[in-house]
Amino acid sequence: MKTLFTNGEIWCTRGTYTDAVLVESGKVIAIGHDALQASNDEVIDLGGKFLAPGFIDAHAHPLFAGRESQGPNVNGLQSVAEIVAAVRTYITNNPKAAWVIGGAYEASVIAGGDFEAASLDEASRDIPIVLNAVDHHTVWVNSKALEVAGITKATVDPDGGTIARYSDGSPKGTLREPSAIDLVLGAAPKRTLSDDVAAIAWACQRYLESGVTSTTDAWVEPGMPEAYIAADKSGALSIDTNLFFLAQPDTWRSYSKDFVSFRSEIETLPRTSHLTAKTIKFICDGALSAGTAALLEPYLDDPQSTGLLIWDEDELIDAMVHFDALGFQIHAHAIGDAAIRQALNAIEAVTRVNPRWDRRPVIAHAQLIHPDDLPRFASLGVIANIQPLWTYLDPMNAQLIEPRIGTKRNNQQYQLASLQRSGARISYGSDWPVTSHLPLDALAIPTHRSAPGNTQAWSPQESVSLEDSLVHYTQDAAYSNFWNKGVIAVGADADFVLLDQNPLKVAPEKVNEIKVLQVYVAGVKA
Repeated sequence: MKTLFTNGEIWCTRGTYTDAVLVESGKVIAIGHDALQASNDEVIDLGGKFLAPGFIDAHAHPLFAGRESQGPNVNGLQSVAEIVAAVRTYITNNPKAAWVIGGAYEASVIAGGDFEAASLDEASRDIPIVLNAVDHHTVWVNSKALEVAGITKATVDPDGGTIARYSDGSPKGTLREPSAIDLVLGAAPKRTLSDDVAAIAWACQRYLESGVTSTTDAWVEPGMPEAYIAADKSGALSIDTNLFFLAQPDTWRSYSKDFVSFRSEIETLPRTSHLTAKTIKFICDGALSAGTAALLEPYLDDPQSTGLLIWDEDELIDAMVHFDALGFQIHAHAIGDAAIRQALNAIEAVTRVNPRWDRRPVIAHAQLIHPDDLPRFASLGVIANIQPLWTYLDPMNAQLIEPRIGTKRNNQQYQLASLQRSGARISYGSDWPVTSHLPLDALAIPTHRSAPGNTQAWSPQESVSLEDSLVHYTQDAAYSNFWNKGVIAVGADADFVLLDQNPLKVAPEKVNEIKVLQVYVAGVKA
């Protein structure tokens, strides 16, 4: 069946428009004059509205978002009392809950971001409670969760993680980084496959409503591949999704065969499958808001600390070389300048050891790049994956990060314009549920770099154009995941979003008011 899309503003990619697109079997087969002259079976009248490639989320955690939706939602609440009340209400409405796991609270609600178990005990002293912070590198737990996990004054901080403590060494109730968080979550009941399939279906629906037609899961650990495969087979997975298997220092060797096996299983799924598994995720450090991002110079509020490097560099190189040789893409979480340098060093070592191939390595977040390292992104072919909604001075930056690292370093974050000038490629990702998954809320932020209703730009010299942002959220995001989409061109996947206005023709501050009218996946209404 041939479907003609016409009578609209059709944006193909940077600087390119057309007046018609012809689609067959999920692919674009003609554009412009050729599309209008060819035969068709159906005509979709765009009514003068704006058609573009569907948005692509190149770094997100949709399964975590879906799981979080099944617990108490405390996102956006502005006080401990409000959060506790929301958790208490959830427990009242879910009396059979054996554990309560939800999120995501703003760490900036209290000074320093160390939340106390005693506060959360006011919601329940009998049921373990675990709340994710918005950075998802930190959790706040109640006393029951500490008790069940066996965390006491005598518990040693695990490698790569920290337990916030009182002066006598007893735990406060805040845990940072996966190794510490796992002390608690490892004691929680195992989730069922059906729960996770439902979470995936929920996340896909939220994406489609927002104009996102392809995504990634940038943190896939044991139990999650099975859920994605089941969701794909059942139809619950309704958009293309690339899985990033999580490699950690203590498990990557033992999990390597599993990653290869899951990739092979996914590659044998029917052609209609929405699932790929091309990537290995490495977490190189923590978060600036938690004081765990790895820095070249110490934190101002803790001069003895430069944060946490999760990997020994030699071990990181060994792991990256191993997975690169197996044909996996490298995707490294690196926020602080020390972690970014370590990731670049490891990627450079990989390019020396392994035969050259189209590897497209990614450094996600890339918040604080040392000037000496900025040109290395382009020279090594490293894609900088940036979260556009973070590129203004939000409360977390103003209240937690800037006091920790100082104004000079704070203003060096998210060097988008500098990266572009250097020749580096940038892709966008939401990091959902850390922040909103809505592309239209984020698209223009790197252009004006200011908070809603505020005209004061943060580091305006690093602003990029609105069309730059649109390319990073479509074509570049597709490139970073080896997808033939993100453009409207002959041979590309026919994933489109129809908007009620052209974002390139409205004031950047108004882009978030644009409405998603329709989404098409493989040329079909979603």
